[in-house]
Amino acid sequence: MISANIDLRISSEMTTNTNSNLKMLSDEKPVLLVFLRHFGCVFCKEAMADLSKLKNEIIEKNFQIAFVHMAENEIAEKYLNNFGLGDSVHISDPDCIFYTAFRLTKGSFSQLYGLQTWIRGFSKENNIHKLEKAKQLGDSTQMPGIFIIYKGNITQYYIHKYAADRPDYLKLMDSCSIL
Repeated sequence: MISANIDLRISSEMTTNTNSNLKMLSDEKPVLLVFLRHFGCVFCKEAMADLSKLKNEIIEKNFQIAFVHMAENEIAEKYLNNFGLGDSVHISDPDCIFYTAFRLTKGSFSQLYGLQTWIRGFSKENNIHKLEKAKQLGDSTQMPGIFIIYKGNITQYYIHKYAADRPDYLKLMDSCSIL
């Protein structure tokens, strides 16, 4: 199993909008845990759009999608609803306690605003997603990440090198070893 040097005892403290927690969810089935940047981020919106398109395939693979965000649950539900993910499990982490526990850092200037980020941010494909800035949407310097957790273990993960990274969610799920 991949540990990524993370103490997953914190998973029982990660309370969801459905009054469950990450530990309970991962005991039932593998969880695709998606740490979002902030809801105003073009790439966060892109990730939600991608996951919305893949939602049925993810469910068919018997995975549970869970989002971690920095907003209040009501704000998160508005954004998730906009992307057809309103029924998704999510965890509010405005103080970035869980981001820190999962070793997700604040981005450097080049990770957040480098050439690759600008090119992808202003691409024709991302024209539909508008950048929004508001403190209640989350910390704009926070980097995202994805973890697959099953029975309290990290079986696979993807840590973004740049804010503009676009992971292949299905490939990530297919590459994990779930015992």
